[in-house]
Amino acid sequence: MITKRGWLWVLALMGLLSACGLSTADLSSSPSATSTAEPITLTVSAAADLNDVFPEIGKLWEQETGHRVTFNLGSTGQLAQQIERGAPVDLFAAANKKFIEDLDKKGLIHSGTKELYGVGRLTLWQREGGTHEIKDIQDLMKPDIKRVAIANPDHAPYGVAARQALQSAGIWDAIQPKLILAENIKQTQQYAQTGNVDVAIAALSISAQKPGKWVLVPEKLHKPLEQMLAVPKSAPHPEEAKQFAAFINGGKGRPLMRKYGFVLPSEEPVS
Repeated sequence: MITKRGWLWVLALMGLLSACGLSTADLSSSPSATSTAEPITLTVSAAADLNDVFPEIGKLWEQETGHRVTFNLGSTGQLAQQIERGAPVDLFAAANKKFIEDLDKKGLIHSGTKELYGVGRLTLWQREGGTHEIKDIQDLMKPDIKRVAIANPDHAPYGVAARQALQSAGIWDAIQPKLILAENIKQTQQYAQTGNVDVAIAALSISAQKPGKWVLVPEKLHKPLEQMLAVPKSAPHPEEAKQFAAFINGGKGRPLMRKYGFVLPSEEPVS
């Protein structure tokens, strides 16, 4: 409740504004009177294939806005489960749009924020100095290739795509004894980098940035890795999350996504 003395102060202020030809609206909109929003920290859960590119985009966004962003990178399926359990995630960037669509059906995201941000590609990758001659997916059946890493298809979209590619090539059953399953696509590549496997079926967004040899897996061998983002309803900072999503798909984010090998929505596939 405003006291009598308080009301007198308000009335005096209004009189002063009137004498100066100003209104309370003028005061609230003037630069000197506008309070600066406190910096916030966004939490972004993102697919592991974004391990290199999203931190770069995040740094640019931080420089422009003064806010901060932290990334929780991992398997899309596991990240989706965290959101289902109520994790306070501001933005979810999935490696397959199906996970976003499934969360939408459960009423766990803001439907209007769903947006494609890229299409991923698979590679056959081996570390620098690797001696295996890999030209196509059939070469994985060579006797000198003992171990092949893929992301776990039970919860990783790149693992699902790798399984589809091996099935389309007609070698899924035969290659089972060679397969090593990783938790996510980043770990898949790490297995090859450390020499624990001979070849990894990896993500172009990671392969193109690491020293090594790689060839693209033909996109016709698997369903498109259409990657989508959205703001969960559990987001502590939904408005800033929308701004960051727009930044990813805007003039600063798109060139970096392209640099890391993503096919952008409406663009031609990488060859």
